Amino acid sequence: MNNLQKTLEYFAFISVELTILFLGISTIVALALMYIPQERLKGWISRKGIWGNMLGALVGGLTPFCACSTIPMTLGLLNAGTPFGPVMSFVIASPILNPIILSMIATLMGFKAAVMYALVTFFAAVVFGLLLDALGFGEHVRNVRLQKSCCGEKEAYVPATFGGKLKASFSAALGDFRRVFVYLFIGVAIGAGIYGYMPQELIVQWAGPTNPFAIPIAALVGIPLYIRAETAIPIGLALAGKGMGLGAVIALIIGGAGMAIPEMSMLASIFKKRLVAAIVFVIFSTAVLAGLFFSTVL
Repeated sequence: MNNLQKTLEYFAFISVELTILFLGISTIVALALMYIPQERLKGWISRKGIWGNMLGALVGGLTPFCACSTIPMTLGLLNAGTPFGPVMSFVIASPILNPIILSMIATLMGFKAAVMYALVTFFAAVVFGLLLDALGFGEHVRNVRLQKSCCGEKEAYVPATFGGKLKASFSAALGDFRRVFVYLFIGVAIGAGIYGYMPQELIVQWAGPTNPFAIPIAALVGIPLYIRAETAIPIGLALAGKGMGLGAVIALIIGGAGMAIPEMSMLASIFKKRLVAAIVFVIFSTAVLAGLFFSTVL
């Protein structure tokens, strides 16, 4: 009964906390983006050289798109002649680096962990975007026409008044929450079960800081689980509380958010197999390197 009570208390507390956090941060970001035209964002990414990659990673990080919004924007950038490298930095950063992920990590794991996560993933998006461009992967983009977003969004309307913008931003945040709440609560439910019932000794043995294979295994585990960051973070938090190394937790979050099978399938519609495989390798490498960095520094 004590374990059941702990499990239910964990589920209720984390569910409420993450719901408030998601809606609040999503509303703030949507409101901020109403003052920045999408064409200006595309213009930032279109710069050549490393600045274009840095701005591509920044825009990817600042815009918490779902995959079905990222794909049309990626196509739009490519069709507009945006350099390939910055587009790749945008594609890499978009699923693994955004305000929702950072705010969840800051709330559940601490501000220092969130800053480290942001720096490592931003650096990886910039470097790997440059590398994919230098290796000639720009030749592996399919000739695909720009389609409407599969999320079914209508043409964005920006109200004139601040009150109208705030209301529209909250409405957009609610829409985003409806799309992810199932994943969020599944993650919280699994995390609550781990918190209440999984033996700590088992986690320490298989995924503790002393296991050298814990980080790459955690990065790979995220792929077939079909998890989003909203799912992986509460699971990772519960595992960390049971003794899982923080590096392995970070690897799980990046692997789950960046290499989920549905997102990779959507990328395969605009990129050839070799480029999709390269992106999978990039995300996996980012997960492992970030995990090793976290396990060394923290």
